[in-house]
Amino acid sequence: MRLGAIDIGSNGARLLIKNIRTTPDGKEQISRVMYMRVPLRLGSDVFTLGKISKERMLMMKHMLKAFRQIMKLNLVDDYRACATSAMRDAENGEKVLKKLRKSTDINIELINGKEEALLLCNNIVENIESAKGNYAYIDVGGGSTEVSLLHDGVLTHSQSYNIGTLRMLGGQVSKETVEAMRADLKRFAKDMPGVRIIGSGGNINKLYKLAHGRNGHRIVTIEEIKSIYDKLKVLSVDERIEQFSLKADRADVIIPAAEIFMFAAEALGCTDIQVPNISLADSIIDGLYRNKYCAKDA
Repeated sequence: MRLGAIDIGSNGARLLIKNIRTTPDGKEQISRVMYMRVPLRLGSDVFTLGKISKERMLMMKHMLKAFRQIMKLNLVDDYRACATSAMRDAENGEKVLKKLRKSTDINIELINGKEEALLLCNNIVENIESAKGNYAYIDVGGGSTEVSLLHDGVLTHSQSYNIGTLRMLGGQVSKETVEAMRADLKRFAKDMPGVRIIGSGGNINKLYKLAHGRNGHRIVTIEEIKSIYDKLKVLSVDERIEQFSLKADRADVIIPAAEIFMFAAEALGCTDIQVPNISLADSIIDGLYRNKYCAKDA
């Protein structure tokens, strides 16, 4: 079976296709067939203009039509498409989605922050390293940051905050929101002794790679993030692209992303972050399979 996920975020949009098969001994074998990312940057419109522009909507139309053809070429059996923070906040978000559904025949679900946080936990609870102990699973996006708490592999709480990289670049994050998140994280740390952070999103993966290349232990320390942050902070966006081989739509947002992770780690009292290289798109597929197909098999 091949399943697809379309994740339309504030900074980029992604198409992920996975193949899922059951081995003769009854185990599930999951492999990635393809992954594509488009630097859509909906947040550049929404967090400054308050709505999605006609130009950006046209980009989405062409992108979604291409995604549909790619899924056909890869023989995708089923898919789920979700839009998150920027689309939630756009005053014309529902109107845009309605037009896109009609022109592309792709049904895009507008999910709220809590469901986004819950979706992100769909696959992390199966991660063997988070099976025992207390974890804060933090996903930093362009428009929001999702925090989900896990105790011995069980989701105990999830919260979405309007603190994202594009919001920060646009000066659209209030002090009240920051202080509310800080207070929550400090309370979580008190209630969950020894809590550790699991980070997701393109920025934490890039920070990890800048610190470690491609070695396999998938942990980056806060000191390492701070060191990279200090080097990047003093450079212009063009200099970051040239010296660190960053993509144009990563070179600006990586600074506020590092600030959010360092801020969260300080509030939680953590010294490192596990980086398992998972995303909302992974979680969408895992949730689709578990909720629709596993239930049917059962």
